[in-house]
Amino acid sequence: MVISGKKLLICIAIPLLTGLLAALLTRDSMAAFDTLVKPPLSPPGWLFPVVWTILYILMGIASYLVLTSRKNNVQIRRALSLYALQLLFNFFWPILFFRMQRYLFAFFWLLLLELLILLTTLRFSRISDTAAKLMIPYLIWVAFAGYLNLGIALLNG
Repeated sequence: MVISGKKLLICIAIPLLTGLLAALLTRDSMAAFDTLVKPPLSPPGWLFPVVWTILYILMGIASYLVLTSRKNNVQIRRALSLYALQLLFNFFWPILFFRMQRYLFAFFWLLLLELLILLTTLRFSRISDTAAKLMIPYLIWVAFAGYLNLGIALLNG
């Protein structure tokens, strides 16, 4: 398999830029977040951007593997459409949670995001085992984020 550097960079840039835009739109809300009561196992604030950057890169690589696979175009298009939808849900979650401080609503939004990630991962697995495996850390992290989100909703409700 020959790697297309330009396609790979674009595939990685899409989730990174999505995350960056969401971060820019919510950065003024971080002071309020620091004052919230957080559940046990809450990681330090500096860890979130590090983890999300890694996850966005993994997502981008996974989408590249699907995009450049030799599967039929309909299968690829369906998988990438689902990927785009979960990325859209991913984009809006920090706005709901941080900017709007709708913690319980954000939790239910996150449950939908988790379902979309799972469906995307399953769809990716039909095209590339490696792409699906690259989505697993994202699935795990969003499940953990759900625990944190629900904990914050309950403790600060």
